[in-house]
Amino acid sequence: MKKLLTLLVAAVMTVACCLGLTACGTKDKPYEGIKTVDYSEMKVGLICLHNDQSTYDKNFIDAFETACANKGIPSSRYFIKTGVDESNEAYQAAVELVEQGCNLIFADSFGHEEFILKAAKEFPEVQFCHATGVSAASTQRGNFHNAFANIFEGRFLAGVAAGVKLQAMIDANANTSKKVGYVGAYPYAEVISGYTAWYLGVKSIVSDVTMEVIYTNDWYLPTAEQAAAETLIERGCSIISQHADSWGAPGACETAGVPNVSYNGSTESQCPNTFIISSRINWAPYYEYCMDCLKNGTEIAYDYSEGFGNTWSDGSVCLTDLGAIAPAAGTASIINDKLAMLKAGTLKVFDVATFTVNGQALTAADNAMIKTVGGITFFDESSTISAPSFAYIIDGITVLSSQS
Repeated sequence: MKKLLTLLVAAVMTVACCLGLTACGTKDKPYEGIKTVDYSEMKVGLICLHNDQSTYDKNFIDAFETACANKGIPSSRYFIKTGVDESNEAYQAAVELVEQGCNLIFADSFGHEEFILKAAKEFPEVQFCHATGVSAASTQRGNFHNAFANIFEGRFLAGVAAGVKLQAMIDANANTSKKVGYVGAYPYAEVISGYTAWYLGVKSIVSDVTMEVIYTNDWYLPTAEQAAAETLIERGCSIISQHADSWGAPGACETAGVPNVSYNGSTESQCPNTFIISSRINWAPYYEYCMDCLKNGTEIAYDYSEGFGNTWSDGSVCLTDLGAIAPAAGTASIINDKLAMLKAGTLKVFDVATFTVNGQALTAADNAMIKTVGGITFFDESSTISAPSFAYIIDGITVLSSQS
């Protein structure tokens, strides 16, 4: 009887393995090095959380198509999957792209990471690159990589533009509120780092500014983003910015006539009376870097994070042109001066001399990311892993209850 039960269990397990119902140990295959593929044969795929109605995903899609065009990869050899949930659906999308012959696959959302890593273990001959993730360096899987950009610098300079606008509003009307607002998606380090950098940019111009933050608890939820912006406006915020992916907050600002700093691209076409500026990550340089590595047989870095190029409109971090409502006198010059300082290392976004946490300045004893270089002590964002890790709520910023 025991022998019969053993045979039955073995048969069930065999069927389960064949159907992919159990982890039978055959899918975690060893990595054997990058395989060289010429541009003329290269196939690439992109997995997106939403579609091009999301400003976040559209930014990835536009950059992906640009990079493919720059490398001579026609639309017949690149594939874009949209609306892919942060679940095993991401793994299935990766498998489908492998089956379509992709040598290089990108995914754009934080929650995709574990499922893309699962695919990387199963298909060691394919390179998988995941934006905003955190585990590539610790995993040390040769075909799995993380990428971000020094967007905190872009956020900071967008905050500078907002600060110049706020100061102009104060100069025109002494009763102008020195409070700004921010619509955030989740209380993640990525969002906290971004809104802190933006606030410090504003604060570099208007030293006594304060900020209120509302989370929507979703990356793309137009109604909640609109409602959050409306609440912040009702609470007296003079300028609103965001780290959320719809037109909800900019639209609310346009309706109310409140200046807005958007993210992932200009909203001036639909919000001409309120758009100041926008920062964004330009993913094209990363895509092209990965394609070049594949062509040359060069290993792709576990973590990639780059910043501005020679101007504020090129590189892995970019600013849009200033909107029509930005103060004409001096805004561009101030941004350019601070950009030059960032590139020279004489200005650090998270300089601990410019903020406190619970009334105290941060020190190296508080966090290993705090370093001193060139006489400046600062939180060295994105230096260890590419994804942001600054998660302190600094003095002057108040987080309100989440909008849902």
